[in-house]
Amino acid sequence: MADIKTSLAELLTIDGAKCTSLVDSSSGMVLGQDGSGIDMELAAAGNSEVVKSKMKTMKSLGLKVNIEDILITLDDQYHIIRPMAKQKGLFIYLVLDKEKSNLALARRKVQNVENEMTV
Repeated sequence: MADIKTSLAELLTIDGAKCTSLVDSSSGMVLGQDGSGIDMELAAAGNSEVVKSKMKTMKSLGLKVNIEDILITLDDQYHIIRPMAKQKGLFIYLVLDKEKSNLALARRKVQNVENEMTV
């Protein structure tokens, strides 16, 4: 088991990783962050709304499943949002340089880090 700081540092070892954070989706507050490149406070608040919106839509559709991750693809970046299965209401947020990263490997690494993280 790894703490938040160690877990976020591990995510930054992914090829192309720029910055990462652990976010409380109900408040949009950052519980921990590492790296640089974007305003994580602002990104966390905005992506909390993305998670809440998706949860609301799933409820409206009667879907009784969990979100594994949400991928947002920009011209030059991937943004991975992964709600934590063991810690409801929290999500891992990772920003990757699109040209330098392998999306499949990054998603797998985020899953592994999530499984080992203690909050």
